[in-house]
Amino acid sequence: MYRDKERYNQDPTTVLRSKSNFNQPLKWNEEGLVFTCSWSDFFIEAADEWRDEAWQIIKQTPHLTYQILTKRPERIKGCLPDDWGEGYPNVWLGVSIESQDMTKRIPTLMLVPAKVRFLSIEPLIGPVSITNKSINNGYSVPTRIFDGMGAEYTDPGPAFVGVDWVIIGGESGNVSGKYKFRRCDEDWIRDIIDECQASIVPVFVKQLGTSIARLWGTVDRHGGDVEEWPEYLQIREFPTV
Repeated sequence: MYRDKERYNQDPTTVLRSKSNFNQPLKWNEEGLVFTCSWSDFFIEAADEWRDEAWQIIKQTPHLTYQILTKRPERIKGCLPDDWGEGYPNVWLGVSIESQDMTKRIPTLMLVPAKVRFLSIEPLIGPVSITNKSINNGYSVPTRIFDGMGAEYTDPGPAFVGVDWVIIGGESGNVSGKYKFRRCDEDWIRDIIDECQASIVPVFVKQLGTSIARLWGTVDRHGGDVEEWPEYLQIREFPTV
């Protein structure tokens, strides 16, 4: 985001309501996925004054499915519309996880009712495990959590109950100078895939990142062309809705 904002001569520290894109979904008639706030965070405090309008647009476009990703899961509950209930049918809620330390965001997301809850493990900059036993960074994992339909669980199982989808991606970045890429390891990706498959959680490998792309000499400099990957990494599954 910082790199792209700089490219367009924009201040990355200023949160703005887009004049051209904010109301665009109202003009889209075909079904599709909408990734919100790719340069910001839907639940950032600076967007509080516009969020109610955004929820209204989401309600008026039930044919669109909105993927809302945040690094601020602690703010989700206080920012939901009054009629949220067990979640809007066309909204998926997710949290970003870059490293094992950031898995602390998962329990907070799991306590928010939603039709689909997902993890975006991107940019993956270290080994990550999403099993309940691994997520113990100085606090207790809830022993009773709810899924998106209101069902209650007392046995979390091998991986985090309530996770409906996992996205994995290595970091894209510059080779030198500002915004240099950080390392991503093939084994880190494979370990997360193994955990997801063992728990029957759909997984989507988005890209390998610049680090692996340079190591393997792929044509796509960020490792985003799935045809250049070994078959065991060519996994692009979606959640069942």
